[in-house]
Amino acid sequence: MTDRYLVVGNPIAQSRSPQIHSLFAEQTGEALSYESKLVELDGFEAAAKKFFSEGGRGMNITMPFKEDAYRFADRLSAGAQIAGAVNTLAASEDGEIIGHNTDAAGLIADIERQGKVITHQRVLVLGAGGAVRGILEPMLKLGPKELVIANRTHEKAQQLAKGFAGYGSIRSCPLDALLDGAGSEAFDLVINGTSTSLAGASLELPAGILVPSSLCYDMVYAAQPTAFMQWALSQGASASDGLGMLVGQAAESFRIWRGVSPDFVNVIATLRSDMLNGQT
Repeated sequence: MTDRYLVVGNPIAQSRSPQIHSLFAEQTGEALSYESKLVELDGFEAAAKKFFSEGGRGMNITMPFKEDAYRFADRLSAGAQIAGAVNTLAASEDGEIIGHNTDAAGLIADIERQGKVITHQRVLVLGAGGAVRGILEPMLKLGPKELVIANRTHEKAQQLAKGFAGYGSIRSCPLDALLDGAGSEAFDLVINGTSTSLAGASLELPAGILVPSSLCYDMVYAAQPTAFMQWALSQGASASDGLGMLVGQAAESFRIWRGVSPDFVNVIATLRSDMLNGQT
């Protein structure tokens, strides 16, 4: 019987996970089936129980069910415990459901793929929501010179900085005070973890936070450069969207499930081509 995998969310029609994992399976010679499923907002637990009781081997979880998956898992990886969210569930041989969070692995792999190191660099993270929380501990473990969280509601950024202080050099600041005091030094890496790009909006950021060698990374992906990316390019810096993060986190899920690490670079190129050609 072919091993079954699933991605759930609401909405889910936009998900590229089935295509990604089909490409991984083709590349590695792994035999599996991977489908998507729309789940009602209050129906995650029932859907997950049904899937795993019928022999499902693994599940990816997208919005808005990552916290539901966190509560559903029998056991959590260290990263999932710290992130407080799960995007990957894996069934062990004895039927235990283990929760993982692969978002940070995907982000870091894509940043490194683009030749940017995090160790000894100044890193700015915009936003203080769940997406940001999930990437902080793995990034701090890489030893940046400093990691700054900037958010419009400073209290949320302060809470995150305090909660992750034990993992490395981290502080918070209000979004409108990036150039005040010690914040006047440029950043090597700026990560947009806000939802502004989803709405097509741009952030009002000071030009002085970038230098030509800076990389601005938007965790959202789109066929065309986001407003955040356009701003970065206008300042002479380089820019990237989150398509590589999407594929990278899927590759980590695939490794957890199958014990095989796929090469995700060609898959990124395939998806980028499809997006530019208007394919869903």
